[in-house]
Amino acid sequence: MSSVQEKLHDLIAPVVEALDCELWGLEYITQGRQATLRIFIEKDAEKGVGLKDCEKVSRQVSSVLDVEDPITGHYTLEVSSPGMDRPLFTLDHYTRSIGQQVAVKLSRKFEDRKKFTGVIASIEGDEVVLRVDEEEYLLPIELIEKANIVPTF
Repeated sequence: MSSVQEKLHDLIAPVVEALDCELWGLEYITQGRQATLRIFIEKDAEKGVGLKDCEKVSRQVSSVLDVEDPITGHYTLEVSSPGMDRPLFTLDHYTRSIGQQVAVKLSRKFEDRKKFTGVIASIEGDEVVLRVDEEEYLLPIELIEKANIVPTF
C-alpha cells in the first residue's frame, strides 16, 4: 500500500467502523489530473451491504475528506460492497478465502509467470499457497499486485 493509500485508510477506517461496517479495502487510482478513490465496505454475511450503507459511508467519508483534504485536485469517490468477485487486499482476506478460487496478478514474474488462477490452499507466514491444477505455488504477499475471487455459479 502506498503512503497516500495508508493515509487514506487511516482516515477512512474509523468513519466506516463507526457506521457499523468494515473497511474491506480501498483503491486510489490516478490518471492524469483525474483520480478515483474506490472504497469497499463489508458487513456481516446475514445483513450484507445495502445501498443505504453505501450512501451513509459516502456522505461521512466525503465530509472527513473535505476537512482533512488528503487528496489534491479533483477526484471521484465511489463506495460499494466488494461483490462476488471481491478484491483481496490483506493477508486476513486470503485467510478468510482459503478454499476459494482466485485470479492473481503479480507485480513481477514468479517462476516465469505474472498471472495465476487457482485455489487458495493455505497461508504460510506471509505467503499465499495457491494450488493451480496439481501444482502448489508459494506466492509472497508483497509480490501480489491484484487478486480477486473468481465467482462460481
